[in-house]
Amino acid sequence: MTPSRPRAVVLIPTYNERENIEALVPAVLEAAPVDVWIIDDSSPDGTGALAQRMADENERVQVIHRPQKAGLGQAYLDGFQRALDAGYERILQMDADFSHPIDELSTLLQLSENSHVVLGSRWTPGGGTQNWPLRRQILSMGGSLYARLWLNIPVRDLTGGFKCFRREVLESIDLSSIHSTGYCFQVEVTYRAFKHGFSIEETPIVFVEREEGTSKMSRGIVLEAILNVPRLRFTRS
Repeated sequence: MTPSRPRAVVLIPTYNERENIEALVPAVLEAAPVDVWIIDDSSPDGTGALAQRMADENERVQVIHRPQKAGLGQAYLDGFQRALDAGYERILQMDADFSHPIDELSTLLQLSENSHVVLGSRWTPGGGTQNWPLRRQILSMGGSLYARLWLNIPVRDLTGGFKCFRREVLESIDLSSIHSTGYCFQVEVTYRAFKHGFSIEETPIVFVEREEGTSKMSRGIVLEAILNVPRLRFTRS
């Protein structure tokens, strides 16, 4: 990293998010001293090409073009390793659909000065959701409770995807051994950080349901979490 470049990067996986990223990327760059990496899984709607044009015009933006859709977890793992190799001290993750509060990026960075992992939490006091049907709230709260009880970890929102890691956390985790996607990926990375003894802090956020594009949630993602969370409890990190 050169002294003039940010020491933090926000990783944003995309698949068919063309409607969102054109406005999202400049908003992120304005909100915090970060670079932005778009990790695109060969979106058929042209998300990757649009992101590349943005990268060509701004050195704080880069695009990782992946050959096929391989899931959220694999996209983040690719981004994590590349960000470590590039020398970033803080590595953040967020969704591409404006569901995470962009103005809270600076809060995550600030809190990371004293905590190894900072999580934007929907289920701590002051957090919540907006425009979510009751069944989605129950599914999310229930999934986090299920994982928390199985893993005996004092984190209320284990399935959330708005996070900041200090580089030493991701350096200590064997990233190559993680194969989870979706909810379970979010749970597994946080759990491994906890088992390595890193400090974890939750800060309240309000998660807003997307207005453009379609949700990537599926029955398969939910089933993976149900089956794999118990496996984490009995697997050595």
